[in-house]
Amino acid sequence: MKINEEGLKIFLEFDVSGYNLPRFDREKVKEHTKKNPMWIHFGPGNIFRAFQAVAVQNLLNEVLLDRGLIVAEGYDVEIIEKMNQPHDDYHIAVTLKKDGTVDKTVVGSVVESLRLDRSYDKEYARLKEIFQKESLQLASFTITEKGYSLVNGKGEVLKDVAEDFKNGPQEVISYMGKVTALLYERFQANALPIAMVSMDNCSKNGDKLKAAIQTIALKWEENGFVGHDFIDYINDVNKVSFPWSMIDKITPRPDASVEKILLEDGIEDLETICTTKGSYVAPFVNAEETEYLIIEDAFPNGKPEVLTKAGIIFTDRETVEKVEKMKVGTCLNPLHTTLAVFGCLLGHTLISKEMEDEDLVGLIKKIGYVEGLPVVVDPKIMNPKDFIDTVVNIRFPNPFMPDTPQRIATDTSQKLGVRFGGTVQGYMNREDLNVLDLKYIPLVYAGWFRYLMGVDDAGNAFTLSDDPLLTTVCPYVQNLAGKKASELEEILSPVLKDKKIFAVDLIEVGLAKKVCEYLESMLLGNGAVRKTIHEALES
Repeated sequence: MKINEEGLKIFLEFDVSGYNLPRFDREKVKEHTKKNPMWIHFGPGNIFRAFQAVAVQNLLNEVLLDRGLIVAEGYDVEIIEKMNQPHDDYHIAVTLKKDGTVDKTVVGSVVESLRLDRSYDKEYARLKEIFQKESLQLASFTITEKGYSLVNGKGEVLKDVAEDFKNGPQEVISYMGKVTALLYERFQANALPIAMVSMDNCSKNGDKLKAAIQTIALKWEENGFVGHDFIDYINDVNKVSFPWSMIDKITPRPDASVEKILLEDGIEDLETICTTKGSYVAPFVNAEETEYLIIEDAFPNGKPEVLTKAGIIFTDRETVEKVEKMKVGTCLNPLHTTLAVFGCLLGHTLISKEMEDEDLVGLIKKIGYVEGLPVVVDPKIMNPKDFIDTVVNIRFPNPFMPDTPQRIATDTSQKLGVRFGGTVQGYMNREDLNVLDLKYIPLVYAGWFRYLMGVDDAGNAFTLSDDPLLTTVCPYVQNLAGKKASELEEILSPVLKDKKIFAVDLIEVGLAKKVCEYLESMLLGNGAVRKTIHEALES
C-alpha cells in the first residue's frame, strides 16, 4: 500500500485496521476548495502536517467543513515536488503517546499544493487566483522566525530582498517579496479583506510578518511600483489583519522507529528525504499528543468559527501575548533550549533520555519553577504551573517522541533573547526581585558559549546545529582554555553586549560576570560541564 489516491482505495477495500481514514468525499471537497478557497497555508512542514492538516480533516470528517486546505511553499519547493505531489497530497500523521499507544491517521485534508515560484507559471498563476478570491479568509504561515527576516545576521539586507526592492512585485524572488506580491494581487481585486496569520513559534509573530510586508511595500512605493493606497490597505485593520498566535506541538523529524511501525503495517515508499535546503520530510509525520493553537480574534473577512470545534482557541491579543510569553519565555521553550545546549555537550541524542539525567531535570526545574514562575503572567485560560508540570512529567519524558537536542539547538542565537530575555527583564522591572539573584539562566548562557566550541564534555568534536550567527559568534570562542572569568568577559564582550542575541546587555545588567565564571569552570577539562551544572544545583 502506498500513500496516494490508489493506496487509499486499498486501505478502504481491505479495511486496514488501526488507521483513521478520511471520511469525506475528497473530490467534492477539492471542487469546493477550488471555487471558494477559505484557507491557504505557507510552509508544508511537519508542524503543519501534524496539527493544522489534522484539525481540518477532523472537521471535514464531521461534516462541519466542506473545503480543505491549500498549501504553498516559497523557499524549499522540493517539499512540494518530492513529497506532496507524488503522494497526491496525502500523508500519515502518527501520534506517539507516553503510555506507548500510537494513533495513525491518513490525512487527506490538503487538496492542493503549490510552488510559490514564478518559474512555475501555472502554479504561480493559481496562487494569484486564490488571492483574488473573495472567499479567502486567512493565509497562515509556519516558515520559522527567520522566514520573516529581510536581513542577515549582520543586519545587511538579503540579496533576494534587495532585488525585490529594486524590481517590484512582478519580479519577486524572496519569500516575503512573493507573499507581498500576492497580497498586492488581493488589493487589486477590490481591496478584499484577509487575515495574514503567522503561526510560527516566536513572540508577536503577527508583527514580524506585518513588518516584513510593510517594509517591502514601502520600498515599492518609493520606487514607483505601487501607490500609497496599497500601504493604506496593509495598515487598515478592517482590510488586512496580522493576528498574533501561540502554537505548541512537538513535531520532530520523521523517525526510523515510526517508519518501521508503518512498514510492518504494509505501507510502502516511506523514505525520509533531506532536501537541498536541509528540510527533512517523509510521507509520514510523528508528533506528540499535546497541542495548543491560540489565535487573536482579528479576521476582517469573517472569523472561521468552525475551527473552535477542532480545539483552536480565539481570544484577544492580550491573552495571546500572555500565553505566548508563558510558553515561550517560561514554561516550555527555555527548558527545551537548556536541554538542547547541554544535551549536545553531554552526549545525549534524545530529549526523552535527557529526562533520565538528574542534573538536567534539576536544572530545567530550577529555570521553570524557581526563576521563571515568579515573573510569568497568568493568562487565565491555562495555568502556568500546570503547563510546566505537563512538560516535565509527560511531554519531555515521552520515550516514544524521537526528538533530539541537536534539532532543538538549531538557531539558538535567535532563541536566547526570546526564551530567556523576558525573565531577565522581568527581574529588572520588579522591585521585589533582583536580577543578580538569577543563577540558572546565566548557566545556560555559559553553556551556549561552551557549546559553540563544538567539543563535548568528553572532549569529542561534534557538529554545531545550523544557526545564522555561527560565523559571527564562533570566532570569539577560539582559544579560551585557561582564561580567567575577567579575561573571558573582555574577549566575549561584543557578544555579551548584543541585545539582538540576549535581549539585554549582559554586561550592563550585571550578569556577564556570572556567565563568565560558569564558563571558566566549564573550560577546566573533560567532565567540567557536568561538574559545573551539578555544583550550581547544589549551591
